[in-house]
Order: sequence, then structure tokens, then C-alpha cells
Amino acid sequence: MKTNRSRSITLLISCPDRKGIVATVTNFIALHNGNVIHLEQHVDLEENVFFMRVEWDESGFDLPYGRIASAFRKIADDFKMRWELRDSDTVPRMAVFVSKEPHCLYDILSRVRSGEWTVNVPLVIGNHPDLAPVARRFGVPFHAFPITRAGKAKQERKELSLLQKHGVDFIVLARYMQILSPDFVRRYPNRIINIHHSFLPAFPGAKPYHSAYARGVKIVGATSHYVTSRLDTGPIIEQDVIHVSHKDSVEDLVRKGKDLEKVVLARAVWRHLQNKVLVYNNKTVIFE
Repeated sequence: MKTNRSRSITLLISCPDRKGIVATVTNFIALHNGNVIHLEQHVDLEENVFFMRVEWDESGFDLPYGRIASAFRKIADDFKMRWELRDSDTVPRMAVFVSKEPHCLYDILSRVRSGEWTVNVPLVIGNHPDLAPVARRFGVPFHAFPITRAGKAKQERKELSLLQKHGVDFIVLARYMQILSPDFVRRYPNRIINIHHSFLPAFPGAKPYHSAYARGVKIVGATSHYVTSRLDTGPIIEQDVIHVSHKDSVEDLVRKGKDLEKVVLARAVWRHLQNKVLVYNNKTVIFE
């Protein structure tokens, strides 16, 4: 959603905890005439790791964006920081991967079209052609890459080439029912967002809601996480649950589950777009 707010710069930091980190970083910003508009920090006391997200107004800041990294590097080295700079004027490019379920794709493309998200979607990729009409309805090119066990590596190479051609920054798996190869995942570390129900590992398989209904579950959940080479074990970005009861049919569970999947995935993508997720040791620090 467009606002009248001026351009801002965001710095994400993780490093060993010690005195003076906040003072040093904010002093750097102040020395260059920057005005901090958001600052959040967290310390993992067990691991002794410091995390921070600081955002400042670019207007009046006397360092051009392209020179900030070199100017900040000595501070980063002194504190042994892992750090990233983000510019609010940069509009990321997001690819969406789908199979046959349309609910998440409709939700994502609706949010983009309405202007709720500032992001470009240059393409949708599917392992089935079923959702091509949905993509076309929103004016987004659709590319089908049928996946077989024998041809998976070849198809993934084609997909990666297409993603590179379109300058894709990150990928959303909107109920994409395929396992990406480790090589594919390595190309987009912490830049592939997945969504699935939260019945795992108790109710695996193609019909988890049916299995859960048979067991009389009392909650339905959804989890969104970054994809790693280990299936469904990546850093969790967002989760939520809703209560169900004996009055709910299988169809009710499926409907409620799909509604929750859309919302949880949307929250995860929003946090990623707002540069509010910091990954550390297969976990996430989520800044508000």
C-alpha cells in the first residue's frame, strides 16, 4: 500500500552480545544526520547473541545509499556482525509456485493488485497447468513445468534459468506440492517461503484433514517457514491455529484450514517484504 512516508533505510544485525552495540550503531546514523524512526533489539541469553533492526529516514542522511556499506564495515567488523542493508525504494520481485489448489494464489495476487503489497510478480510457475487461468486473470504470465522423477533436475534447471532471467528476488510456494532439490534451495537461501497445514508429523499424506477429522482434533493450524534442504524443518516465520469441534465436518476443516493458510502465508510474506525477519540457527527473530 502506497504511503506518503519518505524513503527509509533498514539495517538488520546479529552478532555476539556486548556493551555499546546500540550506542555505536545509532551514533553512526546520527553522525551522518540520520533520524531513527524504528529500532528493535533482542538478546538471546542462552546463545549470547544480539539482534537488532534499525530503520532511519533517508532524507537529510549525508551518505548516498551506495556508500553506506563501506562506511559501516569497520563497525561491523569490530563487533563481528552479520548484517544486511535494505532500501525502501527497492521493489522486490516475487515468483509464485503453485500446483492445483488456487486459494493462496488468489489471495496473493489480490493483495498485489490492490496495492497492499509493494512487490512485482513477473511470473507464476506451476507443475500443473490448472491455475494458468487464475494467473491470466491478474495479468501475470504463467509457465508450466510438469515434474516427473526422471525429469525433475532438467525442469528445475529451466525454472532457475527463468527466475534468473526475470530477476526474481524471492519465491513463494503457494501450496506447491513438490519438494525442491537441495541445489535449487541453495540458490535462494532464506528466500523461499512455504505454507502448509500444521498437522505434521501426526497426519502426513495427501488427505491430512480427513485423518485429523477421524481423530477428532480440536484445532486446525498452519505454518509458514523458509525452505531448507530438510523437508518442512526450515526457520518458522508465522503460525496460527483456530479451534474446531465435533460439529465440524471434513469439509468444514478443509475450508477453515484453507482460510488459515491464506492468512498465515500473507503474514509471512508481509514480514519478509518489510524486512522484519532475521534468521539465526534455523530459527527466526521477528521484529514487530
